[in-house]
Amino acid sequence: MVLPAGHLHAVAIRHVPFEDLGLVGPILNQTGWSISYRDAPTADLDDPLIGNADLLIVLGGPIGVYEVEAFPFLAREIDWLEQRMKHDRATLGICLGSQLMARALGSRVFAGPAKEIGWGHVALTNAGRGSCLQPLSDPDVQVLHWHGDTFDLPDGATRLASTALYENQAFAFGRNALALQFHIEADAKGLEQWYVGHAAELAAAKISVPGLRAATATFASRLTPHSCAIFTHWVQHITRKIASGVKAGVT
Repeated sequence: MVLPAGHLHAVAIRHVPFEDLGLVGPILNQTGWSISYRDAPTADLDDPLIGNADLLIVLGGPIGVYEVEAFPFLAREIDWLEQRMKHDRATLGICLGSQLMARALGSRVFAGPAKEIGWGHVALTNAGRGSCLQPLSDPDVQVLHWHGDTFDLPDGATRLASTALYENQAFAFGRNALALQFHIEADAKGLEQWYVGHAAELAAAKISVPGLRAATATFASRLTPHSCAIFTHWVQHITRKIASGVKAGVT
């Protein structure tokens, strides 16, 4: 794939088809970016466009970072993330993506104390309140949690958010890498596919789909404008930085 000179391109690595960019996609498009997906289980992850993308986004999925023997493509994702963060390239990780970022930075990724699935608050750190995540400090806003793994905060990273069960819910690394353990990209319509795709996990965790759908009806509409504000702020910031020839950063 050859892109026009000066064109900004984002590559999104997807692990299951229904965990996509969600709200992030339209914001990138409106800001003048083009987007291409790579489906990790089947794509050529040696494609240099992944490493050379102006922005790499690694999305969620129902597997663990430590399951490389079963899912060997994870090792290649970790390699790309390590290289990009070493060279201060714009990178966003969501859920599994955040865990892969932590592993690429040398941290341990492991099973957490319990499944954290459903809507709930995150507590922002001082750094988090001064970052693009500031809208999440609104007491009426809850985010979607859907994970059972966690990670140690990487050396040199800045913790941005926590919950009682999971201390490391979001971090920034350097000036251009943002990792989110929780989901603020998903909307109510898209989550209908999650309920089907993750039906076995929800049943094992004894989580009611109708109950989760009802909570989504309450909290997703409150979260969406805040999510859009967060991603718009971050995307516009990295766009300006790339356009000016300065490496992009999290603000």
